[in-house]
Amino acid sequence: MQITIRRATLTDAATLSAISKQTFYDTFTGTCTEEDMQSFLEDNFNLKQVQAELINENDFYYLAETGGRVVGYFRFMEDYTNLPVMKQWKALELKRIYVIKEFQGKGIAGELMDYILHYAKENNFEVVWLGVWEHNLRAQKFYEKYSFVNSGHAHNFPIGNTPQTDWWFWKFL
Repeated sequence: MQITIRRATLTDAATLSAISKQTFYDTFTGTCTEEDMQSFLEDNFNLKQVQAELINENDFYYLAETGGRVVGYFRFMEDYTNLPVMKQWKALELKRIYVIKEFQGKGIAGELMDYILHYAKENNFEVVWLGVWEHNLRAQKFYEKYSFVNSGHAHNFPIGNTPQTDWWFWKFL
């Protein structure tokens, strides 16, 4: 399967909004009420929000395509807001990495991660960090395969009224 990775543009906003909603729902459905889920999806992945993020030249969205279809995406940026301890290094936050369910297990997430790590090294980042839900063991195992480790720092990541906790994982380059 041939995978193409390209930076998303404003013309991709509707597609990116749809795949963001779909992949987040597929990953976290059943972990909160349906009402909380729908509210979270609309608040965070609505077209206007995605367009605003795409317009920001320091906010990087990339799409993975195969056969003319978007099958995954990732988002990263140099941002220290959520974990101020990262300010002591040049740090790249991987904010999202998702592959649609039917394409999981086909190496696409690995290609996306390779792309991110290559970008980080080429741009002299010292560390890449990300948040992962404490109960998403599949994702944690994936990140550990790439030598990310649990930093010991956690943060609240509620979906609506449903409390959830994410661990901050990091990888020093």
